[in-house]
Amino acid sequence: MLLGTTGSAAQPPGYLPPAVPTEWAPAQPDHLAAVLYTKNHPGAVPRGANDFGCVPDAAHPRPVILAHGTDASAYTDWSAIGPRLVDQGYCVFALNYGGKPGATTFGTEDIVLSAHQIAGFVTEVRAATGADQVDMVGFSQGATATRYYINKLGGAPSVGTWVGLASPTYGGVMYGLVPVAQQIPGAMGLAEQVISVAAVQQAEGSPFMQELNAGGDTVPGVRYVTIGSRVDEMIQPFGNIALRGPGAENIVLQDRCPADLTGHFHMVYDPFVAELLLEALDPDHAPDPVCVPVALGTGIPQVIIGGNI
Repeated sequence: MLLGTTGSAAQPPGYLPPAVPTEWAPAQPDHLAAVLYTKNHPGAVPRGANDFGCVPDAAHPRPVILAHGTDASAYTDWSAIGPRLVDQGYCVFALNYGGKPGATTFGTEDIVLSAHQIAGFVTEVRAATGADQVDMVGFSQGATATRYYINKLGGAPSVGTWVGLASPTYGGVMYGLVPVAQQIPGAMGLAEQVISVAAVQQAEGSPFMQELNAGGDTVPGVRYVTIGSRVDEMIQPFGNIALRGPGAENIVLQDRCPADLTGHFHMVYDPFVAELLLEALDPDHAPDPVCVPVALGTGIPQVIIGGNI
């Protein structure tokens, strides 16, 4: 596994370089299959990703940077979508951010530090490819961390389009558990130890979420797109996914395909979502998405098992 060497010019205390995996690995059908693959291949990355010799062409001048979600990795969240983007002609890059030293799963630590890791990775990608700007795609926490980089760390001039899949724009209440826990002294601190710092930061009303959205959800110069599901298992109320600032487009999965009941956990393995992403990145040339029914709850068992093996 290759460690990134480039970071933000003003790295905060506790900063560590992100891990940049380089072992190309096959696409997987779901999260569990990807997790099982990483047990023997911890340096796995989606096929075609992190090719620092990739030269963007005129049709796709901006490299695409993929940011995974909580307790995941570049491979477990992007093994299916990453190769699709590569096959469409994009230069694709994906880092493992927010991990402890020696971690095998990522996106668990302070999101502010993760955003600084992303900032350094953007600098590295732009230097390698010669691109003036990148596009960014974040899933779940990846949407939050990349938006923090854009909105709070001065990343806007370096980004053309930002796409948030299942973006926790205003955090989640996790079926009403978060408001209860917030009223119990010490409960959120305990949750940081039992679950993760990053998970608690994404709760609705958390100090981190308030800081991120202070002054507006968006900043000028960046095109923002969210793609969310009405039946998201983690982000409730559903309206917490949408950006409310200028320059934002909010796509509701079921408005485009009512029979697709994909929620949070299956989002990055749903082919229709991948096609919506292609459309968001290149509205003029992407293929028309093909609507196929997906059962409610798809992907939940795979994520639960994958998180406990």
